[in-house]
Amino acid sequence: MSLLSIFFISLGVGLSGALMPGPLLTVTITESYRRGFMAGPLLVAGHAVLEGTLVVLLVLGLDRVIGNGVFFGVVGVAGGAFLFWMGLGMAIEVRDGKLSLDLSDRGSARLGPFAAGLTTSLSNPYWSLWWATFGLSWLLRSMERGPAGVLSFYSGHIMADVLWYFLVAFLVVTGKRFISDRVYNYVILACGAFLIVLGARFAGDGLAHLL
Repeated sequence: MSLLSIFFISLGVGLSGALMPGPLLTVTITESYRRGFMAGPLLVAGHAVLEGTLVVLLVLGLDRVIGNGVFFGVVGVAGGAFLFWMGLGMAIEVRDGKLSLDLSDRGSARLGPFAAGLTTSLSNPYWSLWWATFGLSWLLRSMERGPAGVLSFYSGHIMADVLWYFLVAFLVVTGKRFISDRVYNYVILACGAFLIVLGARFAGDGLAHLL
């Protein structure tokens, strides 16, 4: 797989996760109201430091099992199943009309934006589950291209956070609603379909390694 493919798949999956309402989105909204646009970049920076540290630790530990077909297969199946479940859940939430991009929260976090970006991610069980399943599976594949593959994986993943949370901070600060709930739901539905297809492919590849 090419480095460009690794980057854009990481970007697509990362954006699908970032778009879903969660703790980091809430903190981005509240801190942007309180501190202005720069809260967005600072939150993403804290999140990026945490994930960069995790990637380094995983790479240092994964070099011993990278050639193990059974390990690769199990992680691939788990990661694919998680992506499929995540994509299906996104589609169901759109169908049920549960998703809304609410920019009205004017609360504030106790920590500064950088620390909030780090601790909010670390305390989110969903974040841990993502890295234990698909994140690990995709990192394994990226490592086949060496350090450049890992860098493509990480840069694509972080770029998704940059694009989305910078936009959210901008929308909050300007007070404008360029993205309606209807458009937002269509975007979520498209991302869900992308994850379902990608998850099925990863699970299939994992089964192939096991068999």
